[in-house]
Amino acid sequence: MTTDLFAPLAFTRGPGMKNRFMLAPLTNTQSHADGTLSDDEFRWLTYRAEGGFGLTMTCAAHVQRQGQGFPGQLGVFGDEHLPGLTRLAAAIKAAGSVAAVQLHHAGMRSPKELIGEAPVCPSEDEATGSRALTLAEVEQLVEDFVAAAVRAEKAGFDGVEIHGAHGYIICQFLSPTINRRTDRYGGSPENRARILHEIIDGIRARCRPDFTLGLRLSPERFDLELAEIRDLAQAVMAQGKIDYLDMSLWDVAKEPNEEAFKGRTLMSYFTELDRGNVRLGVAGKIMSAQTARECLANGADYVLIGRAAILHHDFPQKVAADPNFTSIALPVSREHLTAERLGPAFVEYMNNWKGFVAQPAAV
Repeated sequence: MTTDLFAPLAFTRGPGMKNRFMLAPLTNTQSHADGTLSDDEFRWLTYRAEGGFGLTMTCAAHVQRQGQGFPGQLGVFGDEHLPGLTRLAAAIKAAGSVAAVQLHHAGMRSPKELIGEAPVCPSEDEATGSRALTLAEVEQLVEDFVAAAVRAEKAGFDGVEIHGAHGYIICQFLSPTINRRTDRYGGSPENRARILHEIIDGIRARCRPDFTLGLRLSPERFDLELAEIRDLAQAVMAQGKIDYLDMSLWDVAKEPNEEAFKGRTLMSYFTELDRGNVRLGVAGKIMSAQTARECLANGADYVLIGRAAILHHDFPQKVAADPNFTSIALPVSREHLTAERLGPAFVEYMNNWKGFVAQPAAV
């Protein structure tokens, strides 16, 4: 176990990372309405690759038109997305970073006004007005995740990450309360995780042998149970079909929400698992070099940098230059974010985050 943030990290398949910094997949709402890549999104991502991240991951890119979760979302559901994705993959790799697309479907979290129809969910959901997927539609969803991975491979990406976190469609299947299906995709934890295993198997079968595959999971919230997600993480790592697991913790230092698991960090429930050849990463309020090192000391193989990467495109380089580096204090000016190559839509999106963007003084 190393605490050296600049030690290279190899994966079972595909190119390794030159350091332990992975750019977290970050919603930025700045691509085109049809899901094609914008120049603003291109500049935002490639600037992070140039800033020293070992792996640069896109925002959540939707695998079906009806799975869109937010305006200006990057798409990977059609061949019309290939030119932009190909340009992006080439530029990320030219900067010395591993290039990855995050595969996403929002499910019941797709806004009806955005997709123009009722959102879909494993089961009918009154609160969101979502309808239940038919069995054929679940099978098609698996196919569309796999097809999106094949498309990312064709575009030149080194790999993909499956978004199984944050209450989106795979998360909805994993939930014992949201997923009330009575077919093979509902009921037991194994049945609820079936869709995820089928997507993993499909990508492995249809992408090249050295295509890197990651998975993001949430361990709590979103109607999930920590024990089930811990068991799922263990099962997936034991199978060795993925190359890295990305645990989205919200705060790497926090205790679990569930009373029965309190008394130690949420992270520790995952670092203690037998990971085999799978690399384990953590995300959540890593805003300083010190916190990043502590994550490695506590058993993580790499860290995912989100907000600190919005604030500093070159966070890894700043840590290399100063082992005590800490991100700039919030709120920051719009000018700071523009200089960090956030386009106008992304700056506005961050302006909705309480306390992130400095507000003009009241006159």
